[in-house]
Amino acid sequence: MSAAEYEPPKVWTWNKANGGRFANINRPVAGPTHEKELPVGRHPLQLYSLATPNGVKVTIMLEELLALGHAGAEYDAWLIRIGEGDQFGSGFVAVNPNSKIPALLDRSGPTPVRVFESGAILLHLAEKFGAFLPKDGPARAETLSWLFWQMGSAPYLGGGFGHFYAYAPTKMEYPIDRFAMEAKRQLDVLDRRLAESEFIAGADYTIADMAIWPWYGGLVKGWIYGAAEFLDVQSYSHVQRWADLIAERPAVKRGRMVNRMQGDPSGQLRERHAASDFEERTQDKLDAAD
Repeated sequence: MSAAEYEPPKVWTWNKANGGRFANINRPVAGPTHEKELPVGRHPLQLYSLATPNGVKVTIMLEELLALGHAGAEYDAWLIRIGEGDQFGSGFVAVNPNSKIPALLDRSGPTPVRVFESGAILLHLAEKFGAFLPKDGPARAETLSWLFWQMGSAPYLGGGFGHFYAYAPTKMEYPIDRFAMEAKRQLDVLDRRLAESEFIAGADYTIADMAIWPWYGGLVKGWIYGAAEFLDVQSYSHVQRWADLIAERPAVKRGRMVNRMQGDPSGQLRERHAASDFEERTQDKLDAAD
């Protein structure tokens, strides 16, 4: 039956066979599928993640905090293999009942604090360390507005455009057109903003940049979905300028490496437990030692 002929049933039921590339990890219910405790390292902050755009937001933030000299931001980054269902283990679900990466356990106080959703983690860390978020006034409101813009917009880019353009079992014109239109509208929003401002929220680099860059910076640099030509990303010159500016930050380069499983092995630090790991434990070095 073609998409044009599809008639929704009165009551939807799950057919795993229609799940496409992610059928083995998607399901219409929540909760754990198996018992599995999470590992805990020696640092105050325990991050459970993968280097997707949402995961990269947090590792960039942590590396930026460390670059500023915030020793309390030292962290252990544990790899969550979402393709293998690690996010449905009982320990992970206890930290994030939504079973999505990233998830943070802040053990710096007398009682561990769980924080889930990448925007909430960025906000938690910014307030905890007093960095990358203006304290009050219009600048704070502008930063938070753009942070929440990203949280609301990215599902159209990832779950909408990215899914139907790159991952759906078959290419369908209507959803690709619908979400390509929205992805380009969002790029135009950013391009107009960055025509008048060096960074997203103004003159200063903030958590708004850290939230938006892994998605839209990655899109215009051709790092996600292989859709740069399709979306004519070169026409968004101000987004390109900003994407290059952020990409050159040393902490951003380190943050992109953490929990990465794809690409050049020298750029993969699948788990991060010390600053020295960037020099000593990238995947190319571990492979050479085997």
